[in-house]
Amino acid sequence: MMPDVESSGNEALAARRAVMALCALAHPAELRAALAASEAPEAEDLRPPETGLVMARGRIGGDGRRFNLGEVTVTRAAVRLAEGETGFAYHLGRDRAKARLAAILDALWQQPDRRHAVERALAPVAAREEAERQAQARRTAATRVDFFTLARGED
Repeated sequence: MMPDVESSGNEALAARRAVMALCALAHPAELRAALAASEAPEAEDLRPPETGLVMARGRIGGDGRRFNLGEVTVTRAAVRLAEGETGFAYHLGRDRAKARLAAILDALWQQPDRRHAVERALAPVAAREEAERQAQARRTAATRVDFFTLARGED
């Protein structure tokens, strides 16, 4: 049976999104370590890292109507490797170096022979994020209040 081309494309897209999300959550030192582990080649800036403002939107009430929450600072970068892969990165904040590092990792991930190395290099970021999520869940659970009702005996 032949694999479904569309579903395999969706899986690749989901995997790339996951790697890009890890890059956005990573600290700059973690990205530098991931690049060092991935033996990254030189990258040409297609769009030098630049910082701008983006309107953040939120949802309100039970109907989920959107409203403008306010502007947030976003930095973006686009690079091309010598082999031709193009990498992009967007992240909250003003760290231009971080955006460029993340874009290089995105471009490296697109090379099938380096994909696993990039994912392995970003594994510590995923582990840190999971540990932080679990710690936050424990702190939240500690403040949980269980309400219960007692029977009044009106029988």
